[in-house]
Amino acid sequence: MSSPPEAADLVIDARWVVPVEPDGVVLEDHSVAVRAGRIAAVLPTQQAARAYAPARRVTLNHHVLIPGLVNLHTHAAMSLMRGLADDRPLMEWLKEHVWPVELKHVSPDFVYDGTLLACAEMLRGGTTFCNDMYFFPEAAARACLDSGMRAGIGLIAVEFPSAYASDAEDYLAKGLALRDRLGAEERISFCLAPHAPYTVSDRTFERIAILAEELDLPVHIHLHETADEIRGSVEAHGKRPLERLEALGLVSPRLIGVHAIHLDPAEIATLARNGCSVAHCPSSNLKLASGFAPVAALLDAGVNVGIGTDGAASNNRLDMFQEMRLAALLAKAVAGRAEALPAHVALRCATLGGARAVGLEARIGSITPGKAADLCAVALGDPETQPCYDPVSHLVYACGREHVAHVWVGGEAVLADRALVRVDPRVLEKRTGLWHNKLVTQKNG
Repeated sequence: MSSPPEAADLVIDARWVVPVEPDGVVLEDHSVAVRAGRIAAVLPTQQAARAYAPARRVTLNHHVLIPGLVNLHTHAAMSLMRGLADDRPLMEWLKEHVWPVELKHVSPDFVYDGTLLACAEMLRGGTTFCNDMYFFPEAAARACLDSGMRAGIGLIAVEFPSAYASDAEDYLAKGLALRDRLGAEERISFCLAPHAPYTVSDRTFERIAILAEELDLPVHIHLHETADEIRGSVEAHGKRPLERLEALGLVSPRLIGVHAIHLDPAEIATLARNGCSVAHCPSSNLKLASGFAPVAALLDAGVNVGIGTDGAASNNRLDMFQEMRLAALLAKAVAGRAEALPAHVALRCATLGGARAVGLEARIGSITPGKAADLCAVALGDPETQPCYDPVSHLVYACGREHVAHVWVGGEAVLADRALVRVDPRVLEKRTGLWHNKLVTQKNG
């Protein structure tokens, strides 16, 4: 006699399920059962119909179900600066455009509204987790929670004062106090986020190395982004940035090196030997003419690589589908090998690779029983995705974020039939318009 069906909150029946773990697997006509926000089972759809009596069933006959995408590096609030200062090199862009705007306008309201705008964009594109770095991190965390998104909040540290903090010690004190206040939030995690080698002192780095060890927190830092950064480090410290960080005790499995473009073979070996991760941001690297990251060489050496968008001010899109495609294509051109960074590996970088970098690989990044039900359904029934020989190939090379139909975070629908559930686009448009008018006035003044 067969057992009665088990209760479940949600069962999603999909044409394809790509669990990411194990590698290279595509499951046809499979279902994912969700209970209490977690994945209860992944099983054939016919079997799921007998095994589960869900409160809600979603049937996706032309879709591929994947883990929610993990954006390993962004400055979400900078969405309010999208298109403000294009086509300029990094340091000119920062010193003459971004930093003056931040000095005048950045506040808790600015960060909340900008982050909410970014969350709306990311959720519409299938991203369920972002690793953020910006001022007023409590406002960013609040926006992420209000949108339903999962986030890693960077506890930023720089040496110069801002409206948020007076010096590096103040930044860290405020960040750690925030971590204490929000430590119980299931959708919020934290990183230590020293901005870059050229904005952080040895003393602050030493303090961060101790904190990372004591609190078991990742360290999220821009690293080897430009040739000028490296020249400046050699002139000021007699060492290249990675060598300096290693001497200060920061090169470990907790390190997330953002961009990591200008690396020599010995530095790639150092990252691999120490279990470090790299946040690869191909669109931003191209837009700021920073260079081409040696992604294939990093992966070949065993370095964990995740994918990020950077902020909308230096990318203009928070679009992980675009980043996956660019990452795969650029890796082939840089390595001179068509087989470099194949589609399945690109998807893994954009999901489990990012999760591993922030220490959350046991909770997110793959469709695995016991993990949080952070899921993204991508429609493959449109003309531009036909015919379909390999859904993972389509995810990386053919699809865009416009094909994302449904998104769940912790089993909760946050995008349903391409409509945001928690965020009202009309309210968002009004808030964004107010900031636009303020920033335009400054720019034209």
